[in-house]
Amino acid sequence: MDASLSTLTNCEKLSMSTNCIEKITNLNGLKNLKILSLGRNNIKSFNGLEAVANTLEELWISYNLIEKLKGIQFMKKLRVLYMSNNLVKEWGEFVRLADLPSLTDLVFVGNPLEEKHSAEGTWMDEASKRLPKLWKLDGTPVIKQEEDEADGEN
Repeated sequence: MDASLSTLTNCEKLSMSTNCIEKITNLNGLKNLKILSLGRNNIKSFNGLEAVANTLEELWISYNLIEKLKGIQFMKKLRVLYMSNNLVKEWGEFVRLADLPSLTDLVFVGNPLEEKHSAEGTWMDEASKRLPKLWKLDGTPVIKQEEDEADGEN
């Protein structure tokens, strides 16, 4: 990711998919960035995103090589995270997403963790239990048990 990116101070959406990018760098000058698309690259970590942590609302980072979610916790405004087809295989990593207060839409399909639990039929329940603020998981609305019970009382 070239140093000239930092000159794009008014940029709100940046798409750099399918570029063989290995590391997220040079985002410091992007003071207005809301949507960052980095799908189909060779990115292994969220390092480098701290520079846009106060503005980024959507991160599209599917089809990369991410196994660990360290660093994602800085993204306090992140509402949408599309990170399908990465390498996350442990609940211990997945629960780091609970540190994102604004996250409501997550696509996680194609990660080893999702594939294992989908095969068992437990993915939606287990994932939404760990991330109770989600509205949508893998494109499907999350039905909250409490809401169902409240509807029955009316």
